[in-house]
Amino acid sequence: MFLNSIFLEAISVISFLLALIYVMIVFTFIKGWGRLSPYRGIKLNTSTKVSILVAARNEEAHIKQTITDLLAQDYPSELVEIIIINDHSTDSTAHIVSSFASEGVKLIHLNEEKSFNSYKKKAIEVAIAQSSGDLILTTDADCRMGIHWLRTIVSYYEEHRYKMISSPVAYFDEQNLFERGQTLEFSYLIGLGASTIGNNRPTTCNGANLAYERKAFDEVNGFKGIDDLASGDDELLLHKMAAKYDHKIGFLKSTDAIVYTRAKSSLAELIQQRKRWASKSTRYKNKGIVFLGVAVWLFNLSILVNGMLSLVFPSSSFWQIFIVQLLAKLSIEIVFLFGVTSFFKRKQLLALQPLVSILHVIYIVYIGIAGNSGKYNWKGRMVK
Repeated sequence: MFLNSIFLEAISVISFLLALIYVMIVFTFIKGWGRLSPYRGIKLNTSTKVSILVAARNEEAHIKQTITDLLAQDYPSELVEIIIINDHSTDSTAHIVSSFASEGVKLIHLNEEKSFNSYKKKAIEVAIAQSSGDLILTTDADCRMGIHWLRTIVSYYEEHRYKMISSPVAYFDEQNLFERGQTLEFSYLIGLGASTIGNNRPTTCNGANLAYERKAFDEVNGFKGIDDLASGDDELLLHKMAAKYDHKIGFLKSTDAIVYTRAKSSLAELIQQRKRWASKSTRYKNKGIVFLGVAVWLFNLSILVNGMLSLVFPSSSFWQIFIVQLLAKLSIEIVFLFGVTSFFKRKQLLALQPLVSILHVIYIVYIGIAGNSGKYNWKGRMVK
């Protein structure tokens, strides 16, 4: 009985400590998001030469719309080059891209026959080597953007001269509750990355809407040292940039700068995507980022463990600990997401937060393990 009491007390102390740490972490996100001022200073006389790079593999269903949006940008055409890298597509992607050749769209074929992990990094490297822009922009082959997207990013760059600029990405055109839940969770991730930049402790960004100086890319030796990992063309490059250029990473908090993409239509696709994203955590060198990831994972693990223990021992106080932790998680996340969803004009999604928050516990624990072990499927390839 005495040992049981000590065990329960130890579990309680650890659980509440993890909950407190998590609340403090998300509170720093709230502060960081608040430090980012909305940007409205779009310039009419921008002069930066820009190279927009898009790696595409089997994107025949979306690539035409993406290129059309890029060509429609309110930016001097003589200052823009659009480069599409065909990554061994087996559909009509390359043919569709070729149909835009007369409008200045450049097609590069990635022809490496030897199998390796970092296809997207290789595609970007090849494109940068053949590009002429001073500012590199990357987006994905299934993305949409408004006509002021490019001018907004360049205006922000010319005003602040950041070495790297992360801009917002949002899901749209959701078809069901599953996809709307993803939109809310993805908004959390984008807000998290933005807030850490606001706190000058950059942790994450999204390659679907990323800009960086060509010179800075060369000065950090590009993807050298991270080029054997399938993922990380965005986040791990961000870490290299942040390590070299203090206070030179920006987040563009503007609705004109949003890039739109779609949620995954099935759970299997979602898991494969998130395993790919999580795999790059094995290369984190910044101890602060490692602590952040481990603390969040342990907190969610403790919620799951306490929930399971409350079912096995229904007369114990495990269920009380479980409820307190869950309420702490839900409450602080809603406060954070209120600001983020307000920016994206999707506050109605907050109604899904109780359900998403509970499912998020299981998801975080599973992905934290699965993403750091074994292989996963990406674009029809098994990589690691």
